[in-house]
Amino acid sequence: MGQVTPVLYYASSMDQHISELRAPLGFTRAEDVSPDHEREGMLRARTLPFGVDPYGALDFRSCVLNDCTKLENTELLVDEAGFETIDLSSNVALQQAIETVRREDRLSTAAADALRLSLNGTPIRLANGRSLRIEHVADEGMIHRRAGPNGLDVNPDGMDGANGHGGAPGIHGDQDVLGTPLKQMMDGAAPTLFRHQTPDARNDDSSLFLLNLWIPIQQITRPLVLMDRRTLQPQCHQLRYGLPVTSFLDRDDEASVNDIWKFLPDPAQEWYFRSVMGSDQGYVFDTLGQAHGACILPGEEALEQLHLQIGRACEAVAKGDASALREATAAPSLALPEITTEAIRDAWQCMTELLAEAETQASEISALDEHWLSRARAAMDVVVRKSVEMRMVVTLSTE
Repeated sequence: MGQVTPVLYYASSMDQHISELRAPLGFTRAEDVSPDHEREGMLRARTLPFGVDPYGALDFRSCVLNDCTKLENTELLVDEAGFETIDLSSNVALQQAIETVRREDRLSTAAADALRLSLNGTPIRLANGRSLRIEHVADEGMIHRRAGPNGLDVNPDGMDGANGHGGAPGIHGDQDVLGTPLKQMMDGAAPTLFRHQTPDARNDDSSLFLLNLWIPIQQITRPLVLMDRRTLQPQCHQLRYGLPVTSFLDRDDEASVNDIWKFLPDPAQEWYFRSVMGSDQGYVFDTLGQAHGACILPGEEALEQLHLQIGRACEAVAKGDASALREATAAPSLALPEITTEAIRDAWQCMTELLAEAETQASEISALDEHWLSRARAAMDVVVRKSVEMRMVVTLSTE
């Protein structure tokens, strides 16, 4: 289960249309930072042991999150802010592939191939008359994530290739343009080919970008949050980090550690998320250092409790065990914070009503048929954040 409880903040406690809230983001601890002896003037974060509990190993800071669905006239462009929301609704082949992933609840080889086929060579319109063309979707780096509310583990079998990945609670950037594996794969040419900006390197001239594409399958909980990189002080707060990857990627020894980025917090940093987002939208963001991660929103603790209660109730109904059903439905539900996202409030209402229905039928448990079980399992599932992501080489045009 999760161990981090969001701190609620809204500018107005009664305004459901307010555009910001406050929630904890996981940064590197100050005691885990040291000078980088390989690149002068840089900082490095200590590599954490594989399998360490991230909720105990990170420095969680309460940060203001701006809800892009509530903001007007806010320009967040991938070549300036480091990320951008894109419209994917017109790509029928892509939506069909996403629907396959949704239905199977995993990313199969066939679905991954269909995703690549639907995107390779595709132009995508951006804001302000700009566009990008997807030149290549990488073979490596396409994964499916499932993340339970409030940090609840919903991947009991762990990672298996592209599947079994949870939400990433630590704020990070995916790739160092000067590091492994890009320097091996591209013979050191990556800094010349790709547009990038890091604490000790910059290329503002290239029209070729290495970007991540992140597509939500559903995301009532654990949304992706991204920093406006214009608010980052990279020399002070961007840290080199060596991530061991052999547990989930097939790599040889020289590429067994990914050179990525970790971050320190700062009050000047600006963070963004979308409280409403479906698979008809996605984010593109800079693979070469854009700060991002999954966060826990206000109200997720209550959804975690309801998810577990309904799970126990489903087991009791399936076994016809009235005593176990009464026990599962007896605990009072945690109340939601006074203000939370509309999606979390709707999910909470649905789940509490299902539990109340089960409680009244406990003495006649046979009345809770497959229809109730189907609705209950669907309610549990909908509060699990699911997404697919991949890495792409794209050309950006401003015309």
